[in-house]
Amino acid sequence: MLKKFAAAAALAFVASSAFAAAPVAFYGGVDLGVTNADEYVDGNKASIGAFIGYGFNQNFAIEAGYRQLGKWDDIRAKQTHVSVLGFLPLNAQTDVYARLGYNKVKAEQSYTFSVFGNKYTSTIGVNDDRALFGLGLNYSFSNQLSGRVEVQKPVSDVTNVHAALVWKF
Repeated sequence: MLKKFAAAAALAFVASSAFAAAPVAFYGGVDLGVTNADEYVDGNKASIGAFIGYGFNQNFAIEAGYRQLGKWDDIRAKQTHVSVLGFLPLNAQTDVYARLGYNKVKAEQSYTFSVFGNKYTSTIGVNDDRALFGLGLNYSFSNQLSGRVEVQKPVSDVTNVHAALVWKF
């Protein structure tokens, strides 16, 4: 009896991953979220991003993207990233996923000053190349459209939480 139950459970797991929500083939998407960088600046700011990817199967994908992490007064932060995503199906529409990748975070600060009545504007920038970590939940609304919620750590003291829409090509 236990062997039959184990075989049925294994078959159900395999069948559920065959219909999993993770993207297969090419996909693209947009996201909207919030960035917290309290170690550097005060307050949370809105973020917006776009990404493209390729799903090798229901369990693995590669993705590249760009995100405006936020603007704090005269400071702007941007992120470009390349990641590998691993998906674990929960049911036919839902999976959890983990992200591991490389990202470049660029922060720029602009300031204006006057010298003898002439105004000058200068911009200084800082680049930070680091590993990127993320955890998320993916839900498939249809065969072509899914939604995501993800928490990312682009830099150790910066957290981005966002929701995304994903279109499969």
